[in-house]
Amino acid sequence: MLHVSRMTGPERLETLWSDWEQLEQNLRPRTPFTSPLWNKLWWQHFAAHGTWVRDELFVLAVRNEFGALIAVAPMMVTSRPAFGPVRVRALQSLGADENVTELRSIICRPEHQAEVIVALTDYLHRVADHWDWVQWSGIAAEGPSRELLARASPVQWGRTVPNYYLPLPQTWNELKAGLSRNMKEALRKCYNSLRRAGHEPAFRVVSDPAKTGVALEKFYELHAARSRVTAPPLHANTFARETARNFFTEYAQHMAERGQLRIFQLVVGGEVIATRVGFVLGNDLYLYYSGYLIEWGQHSVMTTVVAESIKWAIEHGLTCVGLSTGSDPSKTRWRPIEIVAHEGVQFSPRRLRKLAAGAYRQVASHARPDSMLGKLLNSARRSRL
Repeated sequence: MLHVSRMTGPERLETLWSDWEQLEQNLRPRTPFTSPLWNKLWWQHFAAHGTWVRDELFVLAVRNEFGALIAVAPMMVTSRPAFGPVRVRALQSLGADENVTELRSIICRPEHQAEVIVALTDYLHRVADHWDWVQWSGIAAEGPSRELLARASPVQWGRTVPNYYLPLPQTWNELKAGLSRNMKEALRKCYNSLRRAGHEPAFRVVSDPAKTGVALEKFYELHAARSRVTAPPLHANTFARETARNFFTEYAQHMAERGQLRIFQLVVGGEVIATRVGFVLGNDLYLYYSGYLIEWGQHSVMTTVVAESIKWAIEHGLTCVGLSTGSDPSKTRWRPIEIVAHEGVQFSPRRLRKLAAGAYRQVASHARPDSMLGKLLNSARRSRL
C-alpha cells in the first residue's frame, strides 16, 4: 500500500530533502540528475513564469505503509499559454532543457518502479483536472512498467534513451584485458600519438572548490569548440545559453564544496587541450560532458581523457563509471552495461482535455517555423531557456 502526496511549492521540498537524499544515495547506478540539489537548482534557474509558458511545481512523494520514502517524481505542470480558454497543460519531469539534464525519470529503486507507477497513475487520474497530458520519462524498457502504465490509458511511446555503465575491476590491466582488439589498439595509438608528435601530455584532476571557476570556464570553452567539429558523431553546444551555464556553474560549485566534483584535464605545454567533468557519487564516477580543441582531435585526446578518468576511478577504489547517454562508439567500445529507458505521452482521461491536448500537439507539429504561430510556439519554447 503506497501513499502519494504532492509538494506544492519550493519551500515544501525542504521538508522532503533528508529523505530524498537518503533514497537517492541508495540507487544503483548513480547519476547527478536524481538528487534534490540538481532538481532544486534546476527549478530556480529554468522554471518559466512568462505569458506564453508558465511552470507550476508538481513534485510527488511516494511513501509505503510505514512512512518510508520509496520514490520521488520531480514534476511540473507546463501551461501554454499561461492563461485563457485555449491553455493546455503538460505534466512532465523537471529537466526540460537542451539536454543539460541527460536523464529524467521517477526516482526510485528499479525493483520498485512498477508498483510506484501504479500508485502514481492512480493518483494522477484522481487529479486529472490539473493536466492534459503526461510526458513520462525514464520508464524501464525491461520489466512490467510499460505495460502497467498503458493499463491506465493508452501511451504514445516516443524515443528510447540508452545509458551506459562500466563496472570496474580492481586493476586497469584487468579491465583492458576484457576489451576488444580494436579498442586495445585505439588505446595504444592515443597514448603514442602525442609523444610521436613531440608532445609530453600530463593528466590533471581539479577538485579544489577555489579552482572550480577557472576549470569550468575552460570546460565551457572547449565544449563549445567540440561542437564545431563537423565529423560524426556531431555534438551540440549544450551550454550555449547563459541560463544553462549559470545553472551548471552553481551546481558544480556546490558539488566541489561537497568533495564530489572532478574536472579531468589533459594538458600539453601548460595548455588544457581536452577536458571532461565528472561527479563522484558514492562508489560511482559519473562522466558528464566534455570538450577539446579541434586541432588536437587527430591525436584522439578524448579517448585519452576517458581512459585516464577510468584509471583514476580504479585507483581510488570506485566500482562503476557512468559513461552517460547516447550510443556512439566512444561509449559502446568499452563494453559497458546498457540500460534503456523509454519516453511516452499519456493523455488525460477527461475527454475534452484529451481533445484539446491532441489538437494542440497536432497544430504545433505542423506549424511552419516562419509562420506567426510557429514564431509564437518557438518563443514559448525558448522562454524557458
